[in-house]
Amino acid sequence: MTSLVDAESVLAIDIGSINTRALLFDLVDGQYHFISTSTAPTTASAPFHDVSEGVHLALQRLQEVTGRTLIDQESRLIIPSQPDGDGVDRLAVTCSAGGDLNIVTMGLLSDVSLQSAQRLAATTYSRIVESIGLNDRRRPDAQLDAVLLAEPDIIIISGGTDRGATRSVYRLAEMARQVCRILPKERRPRILYCGNQALAKRIKESLELDTRVSVAPNIRPTIDLEDITPASVQLAKLAAKVRAQKLGGLSQYASISSAVLPSAFALGRMMRFMNGLSTLAKPTLGVDLGAGSTTLAAASADESYLHVSSSLGVGTSLSKVLEQIDLEDVARWVPYDLPVEEVRDYLYQKSLFPASLPLTPETLAIEQALARVVLNCAAQKFRERYPALQNSYEYIFISGAALVQAPTPAQTVKMILDGLQPVGVNVLMLDPHGLSQALGAIASTNTLLPAQILETGAYTNLATVICPVSDARPGTTILRLKIIYEEGGDTQVEVKQGSIVKLPIRYGQTASLQVEALHGTILDPAAPRLNRGVKNIVGGVSGVVVDARGRPLALPGDLARSREKVKIWSQSLDEL
Repeated sequence: MTSLVDAESVLAIDIGSINTRALLFDLVDGQYHFISTSTAPTTASAPFHDVSEGVHLALQRLQEVTGRTLIDQESRLIIPSQPDGDGVDRLAVTCSAGGDLNIVTMGLLSDVSLQSAQRLAATTYSRIVESIGLNDRRRPDAQLDAVLLAEPDIIIISGGTDRGATRSVYRLAEMARQVCRILPKERRPRILYCGNQALAKRIKESLELDTRVSVAPNIRPTIDLEDITPASVQLAKLAAKVRAQKLGGLSQYASISSAVLPSAFALGRMMRFMNGLSTLAKPTLGVDLGAGSTTLAAASADESYLHVSSSLGVGTSLSKVLEQIDLEDVARWVPYDLPVEEVRDYLYQKSLFPASLPLTPETLAIEQALARVVLNCAAQKFRERYPALQNSYEYIFISGAALVQAPTPAQTVKMILDGLQPVGVNVLMLDPHGLSQALGAIASTNTLLPAQILETGAYTNLATVICPVSDARPGTTILRLKIIYEEGGDTQVEVKQGSIVKLPIRYGQTASLQVEALHGTILDPAAPRLNRGVKNIVGGVSGVVVDARGRPLALPGDLARSREKVKIWSQSLDEL
């Protein structure tokens, strides 16, 4: 892979379901800086069916903003840069457009290797269209027909611990080979083998006569150990290649790019990179609430966690979302007296025109209520997938238009607190330009650029949120806080169960907290050292917020009472 270490300028292109973004990075006084960004509508669907049209428009707008020529007279990206300063030295591409890939998973035991294969598939934009395992009671010919009808883009073959089962795994590979031989060459799925490594060479030699095969380390090397991280890297590369073939115009940029990755994988890589820059006590989390899917990616010192909730977005996949959720759950979060039918009608209208913008306070409230519900559904899936995580993070990096383009920072804080429902002490970082995906792609070949961009303040410190865990009755004082300001002076604040309190700490102001926890309250279950106090807490754009409403957050069953409760919570945060 081409190195970016000697590059002076880097262009990143992120092709989303609705918008295509171009971001320019360059050296200024010997250090990388984020220069500018531009956005244009994605043209993956009708009438263009070619993503290059949207990329071209985004590059044109970036030229206008920066005064720098990036494309020549034949509409081609100028790469590498020219002596007169035109063009860029390197290109990195991320993509989430084009719909989900069809994946067939094959494994042995349904609750072991097959389950691990399904978890692996959830690390990219995909839908599992068929699963084949030992417990499948269908005849072999019926299984074969089912796979053929599923029209897979990728087949994941897993099963067998290292030096374990061989015959059963090889039978799965034989079925995959039959699928490839029956289908025409242009429709044959790619194969990812991540099972018993003793069979890897034999299976690869057998299958690559008919299709392209990738081999990854065993995702279930022992019966009680799962490790999908190495295989997820291979799957990301495989998914990028398949998407480049399926999306018109993408291949021309893939051929000149130093990195082409699914946006979700790039986000996960950036979280690993950020966590590795310092010795953080807790994991780092990235949240991308997209139009077609929602991605949550976390990283700790020795583990990475990635889950893509496909068809769970707030735009292009909205029609599928409405089949999965209860509309009353959305209506409960709307602080206006709107009939459920009106909420339903607006959301179905939105599903037809996913790029449309809310024009009234009521429609804005409906969209933000939807964002809460979708984010909460994705967070629940993430926690089910990774139960060891305690939902408490050092930093939470927030991206996605519904979150970062809210009219006020306070509304973004509310959506994160209500949807994600973190616990403990978390610093919310806003990513309004989609830097995380771009930097994650660039970090694969140039670790210097993202490290220096992080030092320039390209992210916005939105707020520090403190979410204590307590079983006390509502109205009971659970925390007594003493705020000691760095410049001198102090103040004291009491926090009651069921309330949301904004602490008197201004944007950019540094303070320390002395904590007295009452009635068994735990300030941060993931970091016991914080339970007696927090040092050097810095106020964000929305200051410092204590959310003492409890976890999980529960709304009254009655719709009117729910809305009244939401209205009270919103009024508590009006000063944010």
